[in-house]
This record gives sequence, structure tokens and C-alpha cells, in this order.
Amino acid sequence: MAALDVNAEARAGGSRAARARQYGHWTAQSLVTVFMLLVLIYFLIPLFWLIVSATKTNGDLFATFGLWFSPDFNLWNNLRDTFTYDGGIFLTWLWNSIYYSVCSSLGASFIATLGGYAFAKFRFPGRNLVFALILGAIMIPNTALVVPLYLLLSKVGLVNTPWAIILPSLVTPFGLFLMRVYAEQAISDDLLDAGRVDGAGEWHLFWRVSLRILVPGFVTVLLLTFVGTWNNFFLPQLVISDPTYYPLTVGLSNWNGLAQGFSGSQILFTLVLTGSLLSIIPLIAGFLFLQRYWQRGLTFGSLKG
Repeated sequence: MAALDVNAEARAGGSRAARARQYGHWTAQSLVTVFMLLVLIYFLIPLFWLIVSATKTNGDLFATFGLWFSPDFNLWNNLRDTFTYDGGIFLTWLWNSIYYSVCSSLGASFIATLGGYAFAKFRFPGRNLVFALILGAIMIPNTALVVPLYLLLSKVGLVNTPWAIILPSLVTPFGLFLMRVYAEQAISDDLLDAGRVDGAGEWHLFWRVSLRILVPGFVTVLLLTFVGTWNNFFLPQLVISDPTYYPLTVGLSNWNGLAQGFSGSQILFTLVLTGSLLSIIPLIAGFLFLQRYWQRGLTFGSLKG
């Protein structure tokens, strides 16, 4: 009987310990879930406020609760006013942003891919020194380079032209660093050596073999550069003075300044908010369309032995 009591107590103690571990596990998991939900809400509240504000009239922006819709749903009128105000200048700014961002992201991604591949797979004198200088360039804030860039662009007559925005965006030290690391992990030296034995030249190996493997990294740099150019404000504001060359960031900033100057007496506040909502749609669409390449890049690391 004593042995049975001991076994029963041991089983009961083990059951209590198991329940305690399970309770502790679920408690920790619940806390993490709640924390992540709070973080998600924190990031989504500004977007929700922007969506709600774009549906209001200029008066309702100040007379109703900011995080909920007003009785007068005015989104369609706001969209019409945004696209038609000042001769449809918003469409010009939208096209400018698309043009600047696409050209800059494609060019910067290709240059970073070429440079990263060269640093990863070729040995040449001064390679480590040059790469160290590139890494040092990552530490320099972009705002610190705006004035020197303006002086340089003014010397060659590129101020107030699209090239004043595109050319500086083609240089992305972080993108080159990222592509070197990715190329070192993704492309096997044995694969390149086999291609060279078969008589393939270096350009042929890059275009036919390496570039296809580097697509996930290429897309990553492309998206980062696209977002950076799309959101760029300080440089375009300094080097562009013609409104027909403005990107959305500078154009909407000017509208916001006019709205504050008129103390909100015009419809410009609703135009700024509606234009801001429209300006994030291309970014969301780009991320959704290209996310499968990101997934390939993430799963690649787990498949490497």
C-alpha cells in the first residue's frame, strides 16, 4: 500500500508539474501574441487614420473624431479634386515619382549586383580596401551629402533636371554590401569553375548563370532603392525648382504649406491627405507583387548546408 501511495503521489506531482509547464508555456505565448498585436495596432493606426481622413470633407477633418468616419462620405469628391486641382498637377507628380523610382531602382540594383558579384567572386589588388571604403560610406548620412551633391550637379548643369534625382540614387553602398554577401552564399565557386572549363566567358557566366541565382537579392535591393527614392524629399526639394519636375513628396509638401498658409480655408488639407493615401498604393502593390522573390531569398538560407 505504501508503494502504491508513493507511486500515486509521484504521478500526481508529475501531472501538476506538467500542468504548470503547460500553463507557463501558454502564458508566455499569450504575452508574446498580445505584444505583437499591440505592435501591429501601433503600426496600423496611422494608416487607418489616413484612410479615414481621406473620406472626409475639409470641415469634417476638424469637427469629427479622427479615428472614425464622418456621416458625409467624401472620398470620391476628394479623389476628383486631387486629380483635377491646378490643371491635374498631381498626375504629373505621380508620374515623376514613378519615373524617378523605377529608373533609380533598376539602375542601382544592376550596379549593386555587378559590384557585389565582382567583390564576392574575383580577387584583385585593393579589393578589401575598396570594400572597406564602401562600408564606410554606409555610415555617412544621406542628408550630409545633399549640399555637396547640389554643388557638383550645379557645376555640370544638371540642377532642375530629372538627372539630379536619378544619378545620386544609382549609388547604394548598402545594396552593394548586401549583394556581395548574398553572392558569396548563393553562387558556388565550383559552379563557376565548371562553366569556365566548358569554355564560358565571365560575362556569359554572369548573364546566363549568376544573375538568375541572384534574382532574390536583386529584387531586395530594387525594393529598398525604390522605396528610398519614392520617399526622398530633401534632395528633390533642393535640386528641383520647377513644379513640373516635382516628385510627390515635394508636391504634397507644397500643398500642405499652402493649406497651412490659408488656415485650412481651402480644400488643400483633403487634397494632401488623399494624395498621401494614393502615394502609398504603388509601394504596397510593389511589395505584394515581388514578395515571392523575398520568400525565395529567405528559404535559400535554410536550404544551405
